[in-house]
Amino acid sequence: MKKDNAFFNDVYDVVRQIPAGRATSYGAIAKYLGNNRGARIVGWAMGSSYTHQDIPAHRVVNSQGELSARALFETPTTMQERLECEGATIKNHKIQNWKEYFWDPEKELL
Repeated sequence: MKKDNAFFNDVYDVVRQIPAGRATSYGAIAKYLGNNRGARIVGWAMGSSYTHQDIPAHRVVNSQGELSARALFETPTTMQERLECEGATIKNHKIQNWKEYFWDPEKELL
C-alpha cells in the first residue's frame, strides 16, 4: 500500500493537539479523520513519528490504553516515563483509568 503523505500529515496535526496529561488511540484518530477502520494506517503514520520532537507520539496508545508502541521509542521505558511526567498512572504497560484519561478528537476538536 502506498503511503498517503496527506493522511499522515493529518494524523500528525491531530496528535499535536492532544494536550499534556491526556492520550488517545489510533482508532480514535482514524475515526476523526473519516476512516473508521484505519487504526492500522494511523499506526503506520505514527511509526515514522517517534523521533520527531514536535509530535507527542507518546500520547497515542491502543484502544485499551496499552503502550503498544513502547519498543519504538529511544528506550522501552521512554513512552511510560513521558506519560507519567504528564500525570498518567501506568501499570503493566497500560494507562490506568483509561476512560477518564482518554482524549476523544471527535469531541475535543469541533
